[in-house]
Amino acid sequence: MIGKLQLSVYGLLFISLSVSILYIASAFLIPLTLAGILSMLFVRLCDKLEKYGISRALSALIAVIILLAVISTILLLLTWQLNDLTKNIEGMKQRGMSFLQSLREWINETLGISSKQQEQILKEQGNSSGETGNMLASFATSILGALVNAILIMVYIYLFLYYRSRIKRFLLKLVPLTQEAKAKKILQQATHVSQQYLSGLAVMILVLWIMYGIGFTLMGVENALFFAILCGILEIVPFIGNITGTSITVLAVIAQGGQTDQIIGVVIVYLIVQFLQTYLLEPLIVGEQVNINPLFTIMVLVGGELVWGIAGMVLAIPLLGIVKIICDNIPVLAPYGYLIGTDKKRRTNLLEKLKNSFKK
Repeated sequence: MIGKLQLSVYGLLFISLSVSILYIASAFLIPLTLAGILSMLFVRLCDKLEKYGISRALSALIAVIILLAVISTILLLLTWQLNDLTKNIEGMKQRGMSFLQSLREWINETLGISSKQQEQILKEQGNSSGETGNMLASFATSILGALVNAILIMVYIYLFLYYRSRIKRFLLKLVPLTQEAKAKKILQQATHVSQQYLSGLAVMILVLWIMYGIGFTLMGVENALFFAILCGILEIVPFIGNITGTSITVLAVIAQGGQTDQIIGVVIVYLIVQFLQTYLLEPLIVGEQVNINPLFTIMVLVGGELVWGIAGMVLAIPLLGIVKIICDNIPVLAPYGYLIGTDKKRRTNLLEKLKNSFKK
């Protein structure tokens, strides 16, 4: 009984210490972890390139170039659409001011708060938020920090891919020889799950771009492609991302002077896309790769946001999937793997089916 109690206490201390380290060292660990997850996506590609006689340094560089090309293409699409959006910004501003004036009149009639009182409240909130110069300085610092982290992530990805064999041998040296086969199995499964999750997510985002683009265009939304791309990209943040993207689109439609039927149409498009995503896209494209039950999915998303912010929410699910694989292959931790997982059998996604058909 004492031994089990001590084990529980040690477990709680380990969790508390781990969370503290993750929070304190977030500036160092977030780029490192994100690079580690993304590098797993290119391991198979690098292996194939090296089989054709390409050096490891060059194969790692090609992987980084491909990633940069994809990111640059997305940014160019957003910038192109954003330029069109800025042409209509004055009209949107006037319609937004008109909507704001109508809202003020409604507040005055419903709540009895006059326009002068509303302006005084907004003025007090503006004064408490700090000076404009400090806000601009903070924004510039954030942009600079994001650029530094982006460069750092690319460097990490290159080095992870270049030294992947050494890292693998290091991890195998940490376990006894009798457990080496099991350790290799865990590493292989962890890499496979990360690859399938990321590749499936990328394909699903592409499909969401098409569906949102068609839906928003039919609803007459101005710059429909911009908002479609935005909604698709935000899908990397589960649950919250798609709601945020649609909310931004609805606000933009209101600012564009959209009528009630157009706003309702955007919401209907969102509901239809979410239905197709939940019952068709995710089972067909992503499949049950991570195999985590909804309770722990939500818990890990909330915990990831508290510790690492938005980056924690993006990384939470693939990291928990890796943790589950480790728990499933270690007898002492098997109950935790069972608790995290589901009773559903893993389904083969569309990408795996295509690969298997080509192999046959």
